[in-house]
Amino acid sequence: MSAARTEANAGGRWLGAYVLAYLVFLYLPILLIPLFSFNDSIQAAFPLHGFTLQWYATLYGNPALSGALANSLVIGTIAASGATLCGITVSYMDLYGSSPLAAAISAIARLPILIPGVIVGISLLILVNLVGFGPSRIAIVLGHILVALPTTVVVMRSRFAAIPKTIREAALDLGASDWTTFRRVMLPLSLPAVLSAFMLAFLTSFDEFIVVFFLAGTEPTLPLYIWSQLRFPRSLPTVMALGTAILVVSFIIAALAEFLRHRGLGTARRAAAANPA
Repeated sequence: MSAARTEANAGGRWLGAYVLAYLVFLYLPILLIPLFSFNDSIQAAFPLHGFTLQWYATLYGNPALSGALANSLVIGTIAASGATLCGITVSYMDLYGSSPLAAAISAIARLPILIPGVIVGISLLILVNLVGFGPSRIAIVLGHILVALPTTVVVMRSRFAAIPKTIREAALDLGASDWTTFRRVMLPLSLPAVLSAFMLAFLTSFDEFIVVFFLAGTEPTLPLYIWSQLRFPRSLPTVMALGTAILVVSFIIAALAEFLRHRGLGTARRAAAANPA
């Protein structure tokens, strides 16, 4: 027994060391961006020259940056709304539609997450050129809906699956139609997950670069603007300051989305406990 316990403790220590090394490898480069954004030097290197906020001050009053940020916010909001609406519909029909077609559509909607971004970008560029849109804001919105759709489908499908089926069956037994059951029962119970899916879809759209690279016209988004500034060494500190701001906002939105998702799961459990069926 003692030997087995010693071996288990040794295995736990090795596992802990592996997890720690993995976290350092994954997040240490990200943490260096905020560190160098406060460095009083245009070079991202040690030793640090001093503390400064001048790189953050240069973010204000930049018309190109303001235009790119406005484009990303508008495109992200529209794309997240479209992806969330499609994710709700696809997920609900997949679970309650009892149709092979609905299951196939759900599988296809989650497929873009497995396709390389370059392939998606080239395919969408060919499609929008054939349709007549060409590289434009409309093309970017359509591309971002495609990219964000798998996230919304996964979130909403897990949310609908967590709601006991007896709740829906009870509503139908009481005479409610499918549309009334969805609108007045299932959707209110899923509202936290809807908000969570929207936020995650917005982050996916806001941070997307590869699809925008192929579909952007004369109005670049914020990731494309950042990429264009990396060609100029003197712009690197400003880019790191901008990246730090984006990192903080993205973390807050992702944390809020996760909080809403867990809150929705708690609501489903309480509804299940209160359901007499």
